[in-house]
Amino acid sequence: MPVRWLTVFLDFPADAFGAGVTFWREVTGSGLSPSRGTDGEFATLLPPSGDAYLRVQRVLEGPGGCHLDLHLDTSVESLATAAGRAQSLGARVLHADAGLIIANSPGGFTFCFVSWDGESAVPDPLATNGGVSRVDTLCLDVPPAEFKRECAFWSALTGWEQRPARVPGFVYLQRPPGLAVRLLLQRLERAAPGQRVAGHVDFGCADEHALSLHVGLGARVLGAHPYWTVLADPAGREYCLVDREPDDGR
Repeated sequence: MPVRWLTVFLDFPADAFGAGVTFWREVTGSGLSPSRGTDGEFATLLPPSGDAYLRVQRVLEGPGGCHLDLHLDTSVESLATAAGRAQSLGARVLHADAGLIIANSPGGFTFCFVSWDGESAVPDPLATNGGVSRVDTLCLDVPPAEFKRECAFWSALTGWEQRPARVPGFVYLQRPPGLAVRLLLQRLERAAPGQRVAGHVDFGCADEHALSLHVGLGARVLGAHPYWTVLADPAGREYCLVDREPDDGR
């Protein structure tokens, strides 16, 4: 599949949209585009350099979360053809028109096919006095029973090889160079009956002051691990600061 760019959407419930967007602008050093959509429910986080790859959405139902846009080179494969191939791999198409396909993975993670608009420049990390950080990973949190199928689906859909991460229970997809986000899949230790695949973002973070910065802006620490810290933003969305240099898209 000719995936040329990835965009991660941060989805907020209506009552947390304003505070949530303010928080993510601060921790990513981003500007904000004018609102789009019928009710002004969409906007783009504008990085100081490079092409945008993070967007925000106000949702009317549910607690929000994340979803993913795959930008396709439609001179190679149409959105409709991509949707048919996704269905043959186990996806469920929820909406289809000339410019947008919305679907769920076999495990229930929402993603979209959209047309590529020439994006190619990976933004620089946010530099502070203590180092640098950048959102560089979308991690899919997969119930144990769905893990093998979900890994196989995303690898077949994108054409990217599965590779084991250094930490047991994680698999990443070897994407081509030039993309601002990589895809990582985590096998949860346990899950409630019927629990769907969810997603969270990770910051590559070589910044000794980042944790205090995030907490000072309204994040809560949920847990500390040897290589990463789990936080929740003001809307309750979980994300991680991972102790490593930000990925540069190479």
